[in-house]
Amino acid sequence: MRARREDVSDSLVPALDLTGHRQGLASATKQLAQQIDWACREIGFLNIAGHGVSEALIREMYDVSLAFFDLPLEEKLQSSGDPARNTRGYHPIGGQTLSYSLDRESPPDLFEALSVADISSPVSQRGIRNVWPTRPAELRQVWTSYWYEMERLAQDISHLLALALDLDETFFDKWTRDHNSTLRANHYPSQPQHPAAGQLRAGAHSDYGDFSLLYRDAQPGGLQVQTRSGEWQDVAVIPNTFVVNLGDLLARWTNDRWISTMHRVVNPPRDRASDSRRLSIVFFHHPALDAVIECIPSCQDATNPAKYAPITSGEFVRSKLLKTIDQGRATAAS
Repeated sequence: MRARREDVSDSLVPALDLTGHRQGLASATKQLAQQIDWACREIGFLNIAGHGVSEALIREMYDVSLAFFDLPLEEKLQSSGDPARNTRGYHPIGGQTLSYSLDRESPPDLFEALSVADISSPVSQRGIRNVWPTRPAELRQVWTSYWYEMERLAQDISHLLALALDLDETFFDKWTRDHNSTLRANHYPSQPQHPAAGQLRAGAHSDYGDFSLLYRDAQPGGLQVQTRSGEWQDVAVIPNTFVVNLGDLLARWTNDRWISTMHRVVNPPRDRASDSRRLSIVFFHHPALDAVIECIPSCQDATNPAKYAPITSGEFVRSKLLKTIDQGRATAAS
């Protein structure tokens, strides 16, 4: 059954609590699934509390990531991967232009990033290895602990999404058991200088996988989502919650019953720009590389046929990622 509007928070991005579900309360799980279905149809974003991730671990992850970005650029660049083959390792400011994933012109984005993948996989997918910084010394251990917590939470979210579609809770497991996810920290430095015309901290884009788990701080110049009417609205930061946003592959899976929403990270107001550095930590949950994404049978019928041809998760995600790097680099060099 679809959730009624009054069942959901009045916020643009509803805040949902997983506590009852995690305690095994069937009634709480049923109500939560209804609320998730409504949010996925209407905005494609939700805040989740009661997730079970330790506040202490989140703080460690935040602090150690910020300490890495405080290192000299020359040292950070030593952790760069091979951008022609993958998106792991360090990417400097201007190294990506997210709007290019939608073939939209834009100046390079004003963030730097560190990314890893395959931490829980015994054999690195595609034979590509992570590039771990040597400093801070504790970074690899903290990021690994955080990865496993995100992996646990992502499986819980996958089960809830299946229930929200009136499917068995394990429906997505066979495609996501060997998931091809990425953990990334994005650092948005303060902006003492004016950005170029049209330049944002992160340009308008939708995420590529099935969903993302986002932790962020409350510094000025933050996340905005685009409503169905085309307006951009701020997403409030709620302490000790994660933002869950749906990606393109889940929209394809559900034949656009659920939406992958455009979002961006805006620049801070000029009167706050000189002290506006912020950090976000994102777990991009992607199905296995060889998972074939095609319309779920219950999301299509004679009057609503499948809109998208089948495609593997790896092919789709990689094509999007490389656009943001290759074209962004070309723009920065021109």
